[in-house]
Amino acid sequence: MTTNTDARATSKRARVGRSFAWLAVVVGLVCAAAALLAGPGYRMELLSLSAGIQTIRWAATFAVAGAIVALVATGLLLVGGARRGWPVAAAALAINMLVAGPPLYMYREAQRLPHIHDVSTDTDNPPQFVAVVPLRKGARNPVDYQPDTAAQQKKGYPDIAPLMLDVAPAQAFERAQLAGRAMGWEIDAVAPQDLRIEATDTTLLFGFKDDVVIRIIPQGQGSKVDVRSLSRVGGSDFGANARRIRAFMRKVSAT
Repeated sequence: MTTNTDARATSKRARVGRSFAWLAVVVGLVCAAAALLAGPGYRMELLSLSAGIQTIRWAATFAVAGAIVALVATGLLLVGGARRGWPVAAAALAINMLVAGPPLYMYREAQRLPHIHDVSTDTDNPPQFVAVVPLRKGARNPVDYQPDTAAQQKKGYPDIAPLMLDVAPAQAFERAQLAGRAMGWEIDAVAPQDLRIEATDTTLLFGFKDDVVIRIIPQGQGSKVDVRSLSRVGGSDFGANARRIRAFMRKVSAT
């Protein structure tokens, strides 16, 4: 009698585990769809920026819940000794973690990194935007460099500094232009007489536009390369502008 009761209880746990596993899959897929559509929705002006960000945030929150349900399902399947349902539970856990992972990482970065959206290799005399100014019409962030930005940048990104090249300014200018194009930026202006290049980088998901200005200054027998990267929207760039400058400098060095 006890054996039959235990068997029925075990079988019930296995059935509930499989049901939970499928529920977690559905939650994960819905959250994935919401997260993936938030960016295009903003780009097509179907969602405001705030609504798009909130969609990502809620998708991540529910995905965490979905991952917990997947873990519960795994436990029930383990206790129930069920062979079926394991692939579903594993897939559910993977889907939900993939959805929740990037937003959670960005949240962690936002807490760790400085709350700025303007990064320059020269914080005392940052390169100035000229050609992209008309393109930034309606942008939430002004092109004027804010004094408190320098202090936050030096604390959060102490490695951001000018690049010194042992080549003539004209050659450094050419290398900078090639590197910018290799980065996939839209080149807005090339001014050889001023040794200045301006470009725009567009993010993949939301289509955020960040503007870049590159300035070459003769330095002895060589050249100094300065870069400034400025977001058009957003109080914090989650480290995007600093990463962009680092990647650009590596390309210039390797060119």
